[in-house]
Amino acid sequence: MTVTIGIIRETAAGERRVALDPPTAAKLIAAGHKVLIESNAGTESGHPDASWADCEIKPSAGEVAGAADVLLSVRRPDADTFKAMRSGTVVIGQLAPYRDFEALQAAAGQGLSLLSMELVPRITRAQAMDVLSSQATVAGYKAVIIAADIAPRLFPMLTTAAGTLRPAKAVVIGAGVAGLQAIATARRLGAQVEAYDIRAAAREQVESLGAKMIDTGVDAETEGGYARELTDEEKAQQAEALARHLAKADVVISTAAIPGRPAPKIITQAMVEDMKPGSVIVDLAAESGGNCELTQAGETVNHNGVLINGPVNLPSRAPLHASEMYAKNIQNLFALLINEAGELNINTEDEVIAGCLLAHDGAIVHEKFK
Repeated sequence: MTVTIGIIRETAAGERRVALDPPTAAKLIAAGHKVLIESNAGTESGHPDASWADCEIKPSAGEVAGAADVLLSVRRPDADTFKAMRSGTVVIGQLAPYRDFEALQAAAGQGLSLLSMELVPRITRAQAMDVLSSQATVAGYKAVIIAADIAPRLFPMLTTAAGTLRPAKAVVIGAGVAGLQAIATARRLGAQVEAYDIRAAAREQVESLGAKMIDTGVDAETEGGYARELTDEEKAQQAEALARHLAKADVVISTAAIPGRPAPKIITQAMVEDMKPGSVIVDLAAESGGNCELTQAGETVNHNGVLINGPVNLPSRAPLHASEMYAKNIQNLFALLINEAGELNINTEDEVIAGCLLAHDGAIVHEKFK
């Protein structure tokens, strides 16, 4: 059976990624499927219409949505695109289930099956489908590049005829995927790096990248590798230890986030005021409220000479590679939807599918959102 797969052009402000790239589309076509692309869907990510060989180019999202058995997106499709879909269509993308849930309930009521990539369970079997991890890799890299760009100093130690420049001191808060990539990138640029994570188990990974682990005596790892919210006593203990290290830092990259919840406030105004003028904070949690009390999403704040940058949608700043990784995540999840006969089949007994299946058969089915 041929499954018709649709890819639409992203309409969110500043979004340059595309849900599939031409090489991955070619593999799906070789497997016997049909791929429809909205015109200019991949242009911003380096894939103009001419690069989609053997795919069918459609002039509008509505035409793609109306003909697709499976619709792929990076961000949640808009209301008009949802309305253009037939009952039974499968939608796969980052559907943002923690906000404006009414729109997703309406889509479920149309008979659409919704698979939210943010909900893919963080288990070994699903690593190749983990969009949060793949896109965090890009964000961690880009955060350090931003810091290097706006900082008034160079990162590496340089010995020149004009004297010796000392290496920048960087502190990375959060040693998840984004934090580890930030550590690696800062080290490549020549900075001295310290890192902190409330999961004590992160020490081995931090030290394997050549950074020093900041020990605050707090361990808040939960099952599944996420970090739980700290108690007031733990927050005070963490703050006291971190403040000493931040006061000496030239660059701080903050990456701590809890899915579906406001970002924990880790860097207080008092901590910022103890930092040296010319220091830089890049807060990757800006979109969910920020790890720093002074962060403003999408802006750079100058507080007593300390620059606090709150970037949004960093993966979109490297759309070619971000799209390439996203496409592979999607391809691997899509493979679970195709049975041995080559037919589209949503197997709710599969733990990966069940973990990210938000809506099916006309209703919200995910336990967290019923």
